[in-house]
Formats: sequence, structure tokens, C-alpha cells
Amino acid sequence: MNKKTIWITGGSTGIGKALAIKFANEGWNVAISARRENLLNEISDNHENISPYPLDVTNKLKCREVFEKIKNKFENIDICFFSTGTWNPKKERDIDVEQIEEVFKINFFGTLNTIKAVEEYFKNRKNGTITIVSSIAGYRGLPNSTGYGPSKSALNNLAESLYFDFDRSNVRVCLVSPGFIKTPMTDKNDFKMPFLKTTEYAAEKIYDGLVNKKTFEIHFPKSLTIVLKILSFLPSKIYFGLVGKLTKYQKKD
Repeated sequence: MNKKTIWITGGSTGIGKALAIKFANEGWNVAISARRENLLNEISDNHENISPYPLDVTNKLKCREVFEKIKNKFENIDICFFSTGTWNPKKERDIDVEQIEEVFKINFFGTLNTIKAVEEYFKNRKNGTITIVSSIAGYRGLPNSTGYGPSKSALNNLAESLYFDFDRSNVRVCLVSPGFIKTPMTDKNDFKMPFLKTTEYAAEKIYDGLVNKKTFEIHFPKSLTIVLKILSFLPSKIYFGLVGKLTKYQKKD
């Protein structure tokens, strides 16, 4: 029996790295991509099931080239897990147009580039899963999130739109919305993060959701995400008031 294969972008650190190790330990072939080749090689050297494929997802041509290499080696790709993302809280407090463009270039268009690279393959194969990693920040607007939150909200909408397009070909589109997970990216936050979890916790939840369940959205921890989902349905006036209190948002004099 041939091993199943997963391609993970953003696989050098954080959730992507933990998920790569989880799938490798479960016997899968794992292809990991990220910009930092040294980190990919380090992970690959310690896990025989993991193969490194350096990639900058903002480069459309390279996305196609890397996927061709992965396809040529493993032939059948069962799951693609696209989790590239960037976040700079210090630059999110004001409207920094160049910074917002950069965030969208990586978070949204980088993800779109990788999806486009695998689109024809999955539609012809008529099987498999394309996974888009978003965030709870994409549910509704939050203070000090002029680029990151909107980029994740765009991914939510994209995932829902692509669900219909790929469902016609029997291909599953899955959205992953993590809460606060301790990663190099969240380490930049200067506020208390409720229900902070480890990357290993996230990897377990994602693995279970991708392999054992068929839901559209994998979100965790439920103690946080369910509350935020309820908040997202509230009228704007009530939502702004509650979120303002929860985040200790204050108006300037």
C-alpha cells in the first residue's frame, strides 16, 4: 500500500512544522515548503518521511515549479496545507499602506498562488483536500489589525467561494481557524492571549479534522472560537462595545 502524501507550506516553524512532524509520525510522506531552506533541512534531517522544498509563495512561477517537483517524486498528493502568513503588530496600529500590501501579498495572494498551482491537478484527480489556514482574527474586525485581520477575512471568503468550485470535482476545501497558538509569530504580541495553546495541540486538532472528519472548518480551541463565533453574529453596536471592553480599547482624548 502506497503512503499518502501531504504538502505543507509555512512548514519551517510554528503550526506548519508541528503538523509536518505529526503527519510524518503517522506514516505519511510530507513535503514542506518555506523560504528558509536551512530550517527545512534541519527538520528533514531529523525525520526521514519529510522532504524539503524551499519556496517563496509570492513567486507564482516557483509555486508551480515546486509543486511539479513534489508531484514527480510522490505522484499522488492527497492533502495540501497552505499556512503561509506574516504579522507585525507594531505596524498594524496605523494605516501603513505599504505594510498592508505586503501582508496581503504573503497571507492572501501567497496562499492563492499555491492553490492555483494545484488547481488543475486536484480537479483532474477528482479527490483530495486543499486546506487554507486563516485565523480567528478573520471573523470580524479587531483593534490594531489593519492588515492581518482583513487578509484573514479575505481567506475565509475565498475558502467559501472555492468550496463550491472544487466540490464539483469531489475535492474538499477545508478552512483552519486557530485561536492563539504559541509560535514565533504570536510571540510578537504585546497583549495577553486567552487560551494560548502549543503547536503540538494545534497539530493534533488539525490532523484529526483533516483525516478523521469531514467538516468545512477546523477551529480551536472551542472554548474561545465558539464565543467569537457568537460575537460575530451580534449587531455592530453591541459587538464594538464588548470587544472594546475585552481588548481594553480606549478612545483618544
